[in-house]
Amino acid sequence: MKISIKELEELTRRAVKKYGYTDEEVQVIADVMLYAQLRDNNQGVVKLIDKGIPRDPQAGKIVIEKERPISARINGNKNHAMLVVGRAVEIVEEKAKQSGFAIAGTFNTNTSSGAIGYYASRLAAAGLIGFAFGRSPQRVAVYGSYEPVFGTNPLAIAIPSDQDPIVLDMSTAATSYFGLVEAQTAGRSIPADIAYDNEGNPTTDPQKAIAGAIRSFDRSYKGSGLALIGEILAGPLVGAAFCGIGDSKGNWGHLIFAIDPELLTERETLAVQVSEITRKVKSTRKLPGVDEIFVPGEKESLLARERRESGLIEVEDNLLAELRKVAGEV
Repeated sequence: MKISIKELEELTRRAVKKYGYTDEEVQVIADVMLYAQLRDNNQGVVKLIDKGIPRDPQAGKIVIEKERPISARINGNKNHAMLVVGRAVEIVEEKAKQSGFAIAGTFNTNTSSGAIGYYASRLAAAGLIGFAFGRSPQRVAVYGSYEPVFGTNPLAIAIPSDQDPIVLDMSTAATSYFGLVEAQTAGRSIPADIAYDNEGNPTTDPQKAIAGAIRSFDRSYKGSGLALIGEILAGPLVGAAFCGIGDSKGNWGHLIFAIDPELLTERETLAVQVSEITRKVKSTRKLPGVDEIFVPGEKESLLARERRESGLIEVEDNLLAELRKVAGEV
């Protein structure tokens, strides 16, 4: 169903509020979810249905436990990951602008941080090259196995240009957990090559995939290798659990870092040259049937801009109905 973006924003804020968050926290979480929803990223409002995102009654103060001029390790103390990673981005931006480089790790959260490109994009908007990695409980099998051992382990890199930044936002898995939840909610099948059931058989049933294991994004050892790197960077490096070792359900991790282009060049020079690269790539000879070549993040940014301009967005009927229930509308 097509609804106004204004209505979707209001439903999202009300639904988040129902889970016990303060007005300030509601705004932070809603911003991340709507960033995803406007881009057809499956890390959007689907997170508000099913089990939802109830505020952890054990949540305490977000604390920097270890800090140096260019680094910080942040104990999320069971706060929602979107709040904790958002704080990490603020710290990294400030330190990178002072020192040229900064890095922060978060641990002790147990919720999804959403579209990880959101955080890298915030750093790019500040003129920095932003990097973000995340890990979560094991749902992805290593190549050659059907037993889940990795999280979906998304990563994002955002590079400023003199137009929209280039934003590579990807999961190292063939789909995200919430991609399966979305398919289950909509009553859709999933492609036959993205997941196994719990006996190692390929499945098109999202419910069986949730009980089984997701495959790597390229269905090969290369994707598994990248997932492993993400597991390390956003696991033991930052003090989080990993591969089912430690409190995997209660101690998720993230790694955020940024480079100031001024370390090696001028910010303006890099932005201009990145745009030159984009134009060159898009102007290359196209294969038959290809109308346009896109760089990472371009299609999503165009879609979000078009929706903002029209003021309307399509939301799957069942998802919208469930969101309205959570928001207390029905």
